[in-house]
Amino acid sequence: MNFNEDIQLDVEAIGERVLGRWADVRRHTRSVIEEHKLFKQEGQPMAEHRETVLKQLRTLVAAGATQHGFQSEFGGTMNPGASLSSFEELVFADPSLQIKYGVQYGLFSSAILYLGTEYHHKTFLGSAVSTEIPGAFAMTETGHGSDVASIGTTATYDADTKEFVIHTPDRHSYKDYLGNAALHGHAAVVFAQLYTGGEKHGVHAFYVPIRKRGKLLPGVGSEDDGLKGGLNGIDNGRLHFDSVRVPRTNLLNRYADVSEDGVYTSVIESSGRRFFTQLGALVQGRVSLTGGVVNAQKLALDIAIRYSLERKQFPGPDGEEKTIMDYGRHQRRLLPLLARTYAQVFTHQELLDQFHAVFTGQNDTDESRQDLETVAAASKALSSWYALETVQECREACGGQGFMAEHRLTGLRADLDVYVTFEGDNNVMLQLVAKRLLGDYAKAFKSPDFGTLASYVAGQVGEATINRGGLRGLAQKMVDFGSTARSVGYVKEEEHQHQLLTDRVHTMIAKLANNLKHSGPKNAQKQAELFNRYQNDLILAAKAHGELILWEAFTSALKTIEDEDSKQILTWLRDLYGFSVLEENLSWYLINGRLSSSRAEAITEYIDTRLLPRLRPHAESLVDAFLLTPGLVRTTLAADEKERQATRSQLVRK
Repeated sequence: MNFNEDIQLDVEAIGERVLGRWADVRRHTRSVIEEHKLFKQEGQPMAEHRETVLKQLRTLVAAGATQHGFQSEFGGTMNPGASLSSFEELVFADPSLQIKYGVQYGLFSSAILYLGTEYHHKTFLGSAVSTEIPGAFAMTETGHGSDVASIGTTATYDADTKEFVIHTPDRHSYKDYLGNAALHGHAAVVFAQLYTGGEKHGVHAFYVPIRKRGKLLPGVGSEDDGLKGGLNGIDNGRLHFDSVRVPRTNLLNRYADVSEDGVYTSVIESSGRRFFTQLGALVQGRVSLTGGVVNAQKLALDIAIRYSLERKQFPGPDGEEKTIMDYGRHQRRLLPLLARTYAQVFTHQELLDQFHAVFTGQNDTDESRQDLETVAAASKALSSWYALETVQECREACGGQGFMAEHRLTGLRADLDVYVTFEGDNNVMLQLVAKRLLGDYAKAFKSPDFGTLASYVAGQVGEATINRGGLRGLAQKMVDFGSTARSVGYVKEEEHQHQLLTDRVHTMIAKLANNLKHSGPKNAQKQAELFNRYQNDLILAAKAHGELILWEAFTSALKTIEDEDSKQILTWLRDLYGFSVLEENLSWYLINGRLSSSRAEAITEYIDTRLLPRLRPHAESLVDAFLLTPGLVRTTLAADEKERQATRSQLVRK
């Protein structure tokens, strides 16, 4: 059946939809990259790479690509969504440049903006935004990693001198893996345990000068992290402090302050809530990384799919070699990744809108911030893992050519490797998501023993309407039709895909809630043991929730597509994503009685015989819609192969 070849994707319209709300900002940043050739030079020595990236960052500043998220006096428009959009495009230039931007603007400058007050904005922010003062974000410690609440660095207030004394008590408390720490940073936002009058008040942020004219200031120590597995344009290093004194006013005091005589006050009474509020103000790191790695996937798929449409291998029955994209296995390798990437694009657009609404004050409530943090954590974890998988598969799909540094895939894979670790280890992120889901479950079903589990097992369901940060719905019991054809006809319906995906999330959370339930007197040790026992299940449930969000965002995006041909093609692509998730989790659906064996078999059959053949003719137009110019992709892999094939054909004819 070739009816799918008679329809065409409206590349221009879908390209605009993929660029999204801040399309003009993205275009501008892309043009700056190409005009100023802000490209990674593969194989450049580390020392040279670091200096190149610093110069490139200042080129971005001069070109107006960095100031979007700050006040007008710093050249910006207080447009958080635009700021993150510009950052996300820099992966096409050099991931090191992207992260250099992220350190300077998403972390250092944004900490001053969101954790500081007017004094800090007037005193420190201008030089940070201009890069006159490159800065570090000194939160992570060698011995504490993701456990920020337990960091060891202290800031003790001295009422006699009206100063804070910043001190690193031991090697475990060195600030580690910090961009700009080894060479370029002249100041740092340092997170430390605040003490006044011998009383501990928890983690707070301080503006601390660390260098002047390139030389470390007294009491400040620095070590270079050296050569890394990727991102070697970033001067990562360690910082430690030996009783370094800073003025009382260097406390970034939006949420808490210390008076001249040492009295501590806070607008947030709960120390735990105060801690999470300060960290929540910096959620943009997770949001922006999600968009960055999605762009990296676009780049990898553009390279691999275009090559697969030119590369020919193995003669068929007619004696002619086929392009490798015509082989079912190659379609299986790349087209589901393309479908998932589109799902990630639309999910990220919703997340970016949500972020923008919170940080502009359009929708800034405790609930909206919690929702943002939950979805951002899930999206960052899944997207960074997906990026590594996608880039690696694209590399392999290009064979030996994909291993050549000039074709970018190996360098891209190496640079993206640490994205799964920074801004929160992915496994830790998903535990936070799962805890939120359990909290939503407890609110929705308030019986003390979570007594709804039996009704799920029996397939008797109610309804729950819970916001985007948590659970979304319940699925009815699946009835086996007994026929593969009828089964796939049932499963391919949008509402039934949704039921299967939501049912999996809800059932997993319900079982976890039941298993984590502690009967009898409260026992902290017992609760910790239970949590540890089901830690892996928590992560699996959070991952399932993230997959559901992706499917829903793709489905919502379909409703915005006006061109009928494009809507049909993207619907097939959405179905490929949904069916791929179901196929990857067939064991769960079979074990839990949600799918019969015939229906499970039908899912794989439908992918191979319907969805992949329908999408194969549109593979090129779907990557065309990423709107990546040759100057951004910067590889001649497909073009060289096309020329080689043409030359070969001429020789054969002769």
